[in-house]
Amino acid sequence: MPAPAPAAAPTTAADRVYLHVKRGVLDRRYAGGVLLTEGELAEAVGVSRTPVREALLRLETEGLLKLYPKKGALVLPVSAQEIADVIETRLLVEEFTVRRAVPAPPGLLDRLTTLVEEQRRHAAEGDLAAMMAADRGFHAEIVRSAGNQILCRLYDQLRDRQLRMGVALLHAHPDRIERSLAEHAEILDALRAGDAETAAASVRAHVGRVEALVRGSAR
Repeated sequence: MPAPAPAAAPTTAADRVYLHVKRGVLDRRYAGGVLLTEGELAEAVGVSRTPVREALLRLETEGLLKLYPKKGALVLPVSAQEIADVIETRLLVEEFTVRRAVPAPPGLLDRLTTLVEEQRRHAAEGDLAAMMAADRGFHAEIVRSAGNQILCRLYDQLRDRQLRMGVALLHAHPDRIERSLAEHAEILDALRAGDAETAAASVRAHVGRVEALVRGSAR
């Protein structure tokens, strides 16, 4: 299941800083527009400034931060163009792969059912970051089921951006939580029924609603 940060345990001081900052950005503890300083991060993680610089450079290459020498690192807000690009790519990949998932093997249906249950549990606990990780896992399972490794890698590259947008969306629209769960159930029901057209239409409607709300939240 995709997670807000890499699953491997941090092995260096720079890794620890990287995971600390990345998780903070993805779960919105570090919101867009916040300036992070090396000293503050070094104190928060309990390391020297050298690994902080290494971690921030890595995060800059991933498009989450913008470094300003002698000032710190600015958490980049999610732009309207980024939203449009992510949504367009999701639609292209997810509509294609959900059709390819039919007829869905029992193992896929079992995994999707488990992920919907995880989303419900995290929603009840108020853990929106964990809910969004399970949400991304739900869609990623369908993408992987198509067996196209190039599409899988492309979709994985969207993971962090989707998590960040998704958590922001749920904070801005709490009523979206139940609706999202219902939409995932609709997709799962269509896959169980072996109905590729309904499954594709459900994915298209689901992503379209997300697009409309995220665009509204970004304004």
